[in-house]
Amino acid sequence: MAKATVKTVKLSKKTSKPTGKKDILNATAYSFLKEYINNPSPVGFESSGQKLWLNYISKYVDTTFTDPYGTAVGVINPDAPFKVVIEAHADEISWFVNYVSDQGLIYLKRNGGVDHQIAPSMRVWIHGKKGPVKAVFGWPAIHTRLSNPEQKEPQPKVDNLTLDCGARSKKEVEALGIHIGAVVTYEEGFDELAHDFIIGRAFDNRVGGFMIAEVARLLKENKKKLPFGLYVVNAVQEEIGLRGAEMIARRIKPNIAIVTDVTHDTHTPMINKAIEGDIECGKGPSLAYAPAIHNKLLAIVEETAKAKKIPVQFRTLSRSTGTDTDSFAYANDGCPSVLISIPLRYMHTTVEMIHKKDIADTIQLMYETLLQLSPKTNLSYL
Repeated sequence: MAKATVKTVKLSKKTSKPTGKKDILNATAYSFLKEYINNPSPVGFESSGQKLWLNYISKYVDTTFTDPYGTAVGVINPDAPFKVVIEAHADEISWFVNYVSDQGLIYLKRNGGVDHQIAPSMRVWIHGKKGPVKAVFGWPAIHTRLSNPEQKEPQPKVDNLTLDCGARSKKEVEALGIHIGAVVTYEEGFDELAHDFIIGRAFDNRVGGFMIAEVARLLKENKKKLPFGLYVVNAVQEEIGLRGAEMIARRIKPNIAIVTDVTHDTHTPMINKAIEGDIECGKGPSLAYAPAIHNKLLAIVEETAKAKKIPVQFRTLSRSTGTDTDSFAYANDGCPSVLISIPLRYMHTTVEMIHKKDIADTIQLMYETLLQLSPKTNLSYL
């Protein structure tokens, strides 16, 4: 297979260049992004991805630490009393082995919001005690499903999906090291499409972990001195209820939080813009209005985007943002928080799609916003 060409995304001439001589998404960063996306990091089992992330970011921060459940943090100016967080989540949706039949077929439970409708015929890795085991989601052939025209065609459901790893008995499954509770991830990884689009599983939200690491890199390489402690947080267990962010927010007790996650590109079929808003890949990061979003902090982000000519889009959210923003905003005595999202197509599938320019713009917006903040920044409503 021919090696894919790596194209560097350059900022336009109208945009200030936070990177100095080095462009955002340079070859080294892009190589890390591919490795990071291809590495499995399922909910509750994020450690292998966190090790990659810590190894990458450690060059750009003063110190690192982890919490008991695996949230990883890089810190710049750890002794500063005023604390700012930039945050993403590290976990990806997956499955659990729940039951093995006498015939060696494996039944599953969800681990996070994994979509059962995309499962049939997918290839997976079962992460057992003896290492990863290849398997497939089997599904009856169309010939058998349509053999009785009066019978309603079956639809994939969690209780009728099975994995086939080649074993023909429960004993053969167990001999492979597969056990109840083994986690299952899809095989599909990083790839490139035309017009600067890239695809992969788990861009939700390891692209966020990549982007916050890149912000730390830019600060280091551009020798920027921040008047506060910066905590670069890659949290676990977002996909099952924002649990990692909840824990780390209590530990750090930040004064300000900037959270990045993915949001829906609404320019694909079967999405109602009147409900989901008008967001499109390639047109810049999305800023959200919501109760958890601090209006004065959001205004600073908006003003920064305007001043630096970074394109942004807007959407509204209701009672909850559905992201780690909620955990930071309502932690401790309340933490002014803002959400900067990157548009993504086909969320919670194996072909999540994003645009390179949106990655560069989102990194730059977080970077430039940090340079506007200080302990004297007035975020008081009254």
